[in-house]
Amino acid sequence: MSALPTPDTHNPELTHSPVSPAQPPPAPNGGGRNPLALVVAALVIAGMLYFGYHYAQRSSSASVSSGSFSGLHKSSFAPDFTLDTLDGKPVTLSDLRGKAVLLNFWATWCAPCKIEMPWFVELQQQYRSQGLQIVGVAMDDSSTEDIAKFAKDMGVNYPVLLGKEAVGEAYGGVPALPESFFIGRDGKIVDRIIGLKGKAEIEDSIRKALNTQPAATPAATASVQLRR
Repeated sequence: MSALPTPDTHNPELTHSPVSPAQPPPAPNGGGRNPLALVVAALVIAGMLYFGYHYAQRSSSASVSSGSFSGLHKSSFAPDFTLDTLDGKPVTLSDLRGKAVLLNFWATWCAPCKIEMPWFVELQQQYRSQGLQIVGVAMDDSSTEDIAKFAKDMGVNYPVLLGKEAVGEAYGGVPALPESFFIGRDGKIVDRIIGLKGKAEIEDSIRKALNTQPAATPAATASVQLRR
C-alpha cells in the first residue's frame, strides 16, 4: 500500500495566504462632497442673509411712530397736494386749513386697513362737529370702481382720494400701510402712526390735532399738484 504524499509546507505554491479583512471602497471626490452642491448652499445662505438684513431694516423703519421722518418733523407743515376724489372732484389739502386732518394712506389689499377703517368712520362721526376731517388716500393699482365699491362696503363717511406715488414720496415714501398723519388746524403735523395701532391711540392723536390753533395767516407750503 503506497503512502499518501505529505503536503510540502515549503512550496510557495501550496502555501495559503491569510485572508485580508474587507476594505471599504474609496470615497469619490474627496469624501463624497460635491463642489457644486457646496456652491449652491453658499449662495442660498448668502441670499437669506441679504434679504433678512433688508427685511430687518424695513421693519425697523416701519416701527417708528413719531419724531423725525424723511425730512418731515413734528411741527413741519404737511406737504400740500391736490388729488381727485372717487367721483372726480379735486381736493387740495391746504383748503382744509382750520380743521384738524387725519390723513390716512391705505390700500384695498391692506388687511390692517380693513380693521381700522370702521374706527375712522366712528371717529369722523364723533369729532366732525369739533372740526375733524379724515381724508383717505388709496395707494394701490385697483380701478376707481373697485376702490369705490370697497369704500362703500366699509361704510366710509369721509373723502377717499386716488393716490399718486409723488404724494407718498412727499410724505416720506409711505414705508408701510396703513400710515396716518395727524395735521393740526394750522397745517402742521402733530403726530404720525405707521401700521395698525389701537383705536385709543388714534383718538389721542386726533385730540392733539384738534387742540391746535389755526394759523393767523396762511403759510406757504410745498405743493404737489396731481390730477388723474
